[in-house]
Amino acid sequence: MIRYIRRAAALCLLLLVALLVNAARVMVIEAESLDDNPANRRIAIDRYARPRGEIVVDGKPVTGSRDSGQQLRWERTYRQGPLYAPLTGHASQTYGTTMVEHAEDEILAGTDPMLAPLPLWNDLTRGRQPGGDVVTTIRATMQEAAFRGLDGKRGAVVAVEPASGRILALVSSPSYDPGVLSGTGRKVKDAWRRLTTSPNQPMLNRALRQTYPPGSTFKIVTAAAALDAGVVRDVEAPTDTPDPFVLPGTRQVLPNEAKGCGDASLAYAIQWSCNTVMAGLGVEVGLPGMVEAVERFGFNDTTLRVPSWVAKSNFDREMGPDQLALSSIGQFDTTATPLQMAMVAAAVANNGEIAHPYLVDRTTTSRGTTVDRTGRRSYRQAMNPATAMQLQRLMVRAVEEGTGENAAIPGARVGGKTGTAQHGFGNTGTPYAWFIAWAQADDAAQPAVAVAVVVEDAEASRTDISGGGSAAPVAKAVMEEALRLEAEARNP
Repeated sequence: MIRYIRRAAALCLLLLVALLVNAARVMVIEAESLDDNPANRRIAIDRYARPRGEIVVDGKPVTGSRDSGQQLRWERTYRQGPLYAPLTGHASQTYGTTMVEHAEDEILAGTDPMLAPLPLWNDLTRGRQPGGDVVTTIRATMQEAAFRGLDGKRGAVVAVEPASGRILALVSSPSYDPGVLSGTGRKVKDAWRRLTTSPNQPMLNRALRQTYPPGSTFKIVTAAAALDAGVVRDVEAPTDTPDPFVLPGTRQVLPNEAKGCGDASLAYAIQWSCNTVMAGLGVEVGLPGMVEAVERFGFNDTTLRVPSWVAKSNFDREMGPDQLALSSIGQFDTTATPLQMAMVAAAVANNGEIAHPYLVDRTTTSRGTTVDRTGRRSYRQAMNPATAMQLQRLMVRAVEEGTGENAAIPGARVGGKTGTAQHGFGNTGTPYAWFIAWAQADDAAQPAVAVAVVVEDAEASRTDISGGGSAAPVAKAVMEEALRLEAEARNP
C-alpha cells in the first residue's frame, strides 16, 4: 500500500512540476506573442483602464480624458480639437494614434520605462505608471492667428524660431475634431468614414505630410546656390539673362509676370520675382551644384522627425537642362512641405544655419518631473553666412519695395518672398499661393520667427491668387504675434 502511495505522490509531484514549467513557459517565453495577439482583449482593457497623460500648449493641457463607463474605460477628449489637431493627432480606441499622440505614446500611456521609479520596475511588476505629459513648443496665440488667417481655406502655416528650431505654430486647414474618433461604436465609424472620404481631406496634415510645388519661394534656394558657387558675385550686376528665355534644348519660352527682367540683377529678380533670371542661374550652377545646394536645405531627406515623421521634399537628382531650369524656379518635379519652406526662411534669418525643428519641448511625469528635454541641435549649414546676409537684404527689399509689401510690419525688419506655383495638367489648376518670411524687431538682436504659408484656395479664380495677396497677410498676422510675445518676454 505504501508503495502505491509513494508512486501516486511522485506522479502528483511530476504533474506539479510540469504545471510550473508550463506556467513559466507561458509567462516568460510566450508572453510577448500572447500580448501581441489581436484576440487578447486584456491588453486593450489595461491600456484604457486609466486616464492618458496630457499634451500641453503654453502651460495648459489641450487634451483630457473621459470615463465612458465601458469596458475600454477612458476615452480621449480634446480642447479646441480642430485648432490643435495637426500637432496632437488623434488617440482612438478604434483607429489607433497619430502625430504627437503616436510619437509620444509610451509617455502618454504610462508605459515608458523612464516614468518608473526604479530601473526595470515595469518589467518586474508587469505594470505601468500614470500617463506622463508632453509639453509642446507651440505658442497658443500664434496658432490661433494662423488658424484665423487661413479661415477654413485649404492650406497650411508653419512658424519656427530660427535660432532654436522650436516650432511655434503648426496649422493645417481645413481641420477636424479628433475627439469624434476617440471611442468605439457606430458613431466613431461613421465619423471616420465621413472624414476619410471628404474631398477636403481634413485629416491630411498639410503642414508636415503634403508637398506642393514651391513656385517662386524656391528662388531663395537657387539664389543661395548661385552665390555660394560664385556664379553671382555682385547681386546688383546684370546677369546676362535674356527675356524671353528659351528653355535649353527646346523651343519653349519661359514667361515672366514681372517687367524689366531682361538681363536683370539677382537683386531685381528677387524683388520682383523674375522667372528668367532664376532659371538661367540654376542652369549655370548646373545639376550637381544645385542638388548639393538644395540638399543642404533638407530637400530629399527621408529621415526628418519633429518627432512625427515629415514627408520628403523633392528635388530630382537626374534631369535635363530644361527641366533643371524649371526646377530652379520651384516647378517641374520640385515639391516641398510647408515645414521645409519655413526652414528655408529660417536658414536666411539664422545666418545660413538651420536648427533642427522640433515640436516637443519636454516630457514629464504626471507630477511634473522632467523625464526628457529636447535640446537644440544643428540640422544643416544651408549656405555661407555671407550669402545669408546678402539674401536677408534682398528679402527685406522684396517686402519694402517689391512683391511682398503686404507683409511689412512697422517697427520690425521683415524679409519675405512670394510664390505662385502652377500645377495640374498643363498648369490648368488654380495656382497655389505661397509666402515665406522672417521678422526681427528693430530693437532685437536676432529674428524672432520664420514662417511659411501656402494657400490652395480652390474657390478663387486664377487671377486672384498670388503669394503677396493671399498668403502674405496670414504670415504677417503670425509674425506680428511672434514679435509681440518676444517683446513681452524681454520687457515683462
